[in-house]
Amino acid sequence: MDDGGSKDYVKGGERQKGVTESEIKQIVRQALSNVAPEVDLDAVDPATSLRDQIDIDSVDFLNFVIGLHKELGIEIPDADMPKLGTLNGCVAYLQSRMKGS
Repeated sequence: MDDGGSKDYVKGGERQKGVTESEIKQIVRQALSNVAPEVDLDAVDPATSLRDQIDIDSVDFLNFVIGLHKELGIEIPDADMPKLGTLNGCVAYLQSRMKGS
């Protein structure tokens, strides 16, 4: 483990070094498409609540969070789930967690 800014993350079961904002966005979009494949992600406003824009229930949202956890290998406490309510919120939260904040 390095003392620098980037953390390792898990991808395909293997530990990966660092992650960029672009990669986080792609991971978030993929996890969302896994629970709501019918959604046109290009039409989703990144600053508006995901649950207000797309038809996902609490179980779908939980599966979305589990997908993020599996892909990135980071714990996401229940108390932090509201921070994942928008695409922008997801990216900001995950970036801060990947940096160890």
